[in-house]
Amino acid sequence: MKTFGLIGYPLTHSFSPSYFAQKFDQEGIIDAEYLSFELENIETFKTLLSKTKIDGLNVTIPYKEEIIPFLDHLDETAAAVGAVNTIGFESEKCIGYNTDVIGFQESIKSLLSGIHKKAYILGTGGAAKAVKYALLSMGLEVQFVSRTASSNAIAYESLKIKSGDVIVNTTPLGMYPKIDTCPAIDYDQLDASNILFDLVYNPHKTLFLDKGAAQGALTKNGLEMLYFQAEAAWKIWNKEA
Repeated sequence: MKTFGLIGYPLTHSFSPSYFAQKFDQEGIIDAEYLSFELENIETFKTLLSKTKIDGLNVTIPYKEEIIPFLDHLDETAAAVGAVNTIGFESEKCIGYNTDVIGFQESIKSLLSGIHKKAYILGTGGAAKAVKYALLSMGLEVQFVSRTASSNAIAYESLKIKSGDVIVNTTPLGMYPKIDTCPAIDYDQLDASNILFDLVYNPHKTLFLDKGAAQGALTKNGLEMLYFQAEAAWKIWNKEA
């Protein structure tokens, strides 16, 4: 029996367990399982590996950056991003990958056109770093936006949205059950030339996306991105990538 799983905290409403359970069922895979491993502290990662034979892991909030010191090697993309969402095990070594990059690229590329030159990323965590890497590689200028200004981010209240700007929410604001929350940007600045992409997928239409759609902006949630990144992770675990 091969064991795959997800580490993070908390894991109450995670996409991966149900996705892989369905995948195993559809493909007739009977010698594999996908488990949720809630780790209240990243230090317990070592204990998990010592007690359980694991063939592959996904990594979610809040450990996409904190997991790195516990790994033996990072692939080129994960090293460049500075965040890991997938772990492969080869010759008893833990290798970190980042499939958020390809997942995001594949999901947003059909929305982009020549008018989209700059993107604002709401949030500065591990997922935000993957989105930045993806957008830069697609030729867009990128700026982080956060609750408070810092050396690499402007504050929400300083965001001045212009025609053609892309806004990507990488924060958990609006995620179930707190569906009445959203990033504190000026949605009145939006128009039909803008794109709003939300990594949150539960609910399918967050307040962030609702407010954007009300101004005519093109909107998309993070569900398709998760499908793409999950398939990329599966290929890594099965040595297809």
